[in-house]
Amino acid sequence: MMLTELTSVPGAALPVQALKDHLRLGSGFTDDALQDGLIESYLRAAMAAIEGRIGKALIARSYRLTLEDWRQGNEQPLPVAPVSAIASVTVFDAANAATVVAADRWRLVADLARPKLAAVGVLLPVVPTDGRAEVVFTAGFGAVWSAVPADLAQAVLLLAAQYYENRHDGGQAVGLPKAVQVLIECWRTVRVLGGGAA
Repeated sequence: MMLTELTSVPGAALPVQALKDHLRLGSGFTDDALQDGLIESYLRAAMAAIEGRIGKALIARSYRLTLEDWRQGNEQPLPVAPVSAIASVTVFDAANAATVVAADRWRLVADLARPKLAAVGVLLPVVPTDGRAEVVFTAGFGAVWSAVPADLAQAVLLLAAQYYENRHDGGQAVGLPKAVQVLIECWRTVRVLGGGAA
């Protein structure tokens, strides 16, 4: 299984000004946007850390899931949530010839923790030997920062602020701060039985 991010979060969707306010950075200087690039990089790093921990995309973007075969014949869990739409399902044979699966053969089971692609009917289409399946989908709470739940948005600001304030420490901080862990805890997906049923 390989997950590829097809689109990135646009800079305009990031809460650069909110983090500057959180850090209480002064204004009125000749170039008020002097540190915007640095702040944006810390916001992206904080988002990536939190998204990786909770298995959810904060800002909506497109992904491609590539599989050698379906996990189950009638459904395939999607590794990122929440999924708002599946754009396409394509099966490739060993010679890389593509067959787009008709949209009436599959459906999205939208779930905040465990979304999945499910068959309409009995089974998803067979993946040829030495072939692959690709699912292109959109995941995220929304296209703008205001769509991100308040506790996750606060966690990103706290973590990005820590990155900014400790940028000269040489990376000595280990793990997520306790306040960030508390904010994201209820969003973490608990996997049981080795994730087989996830």
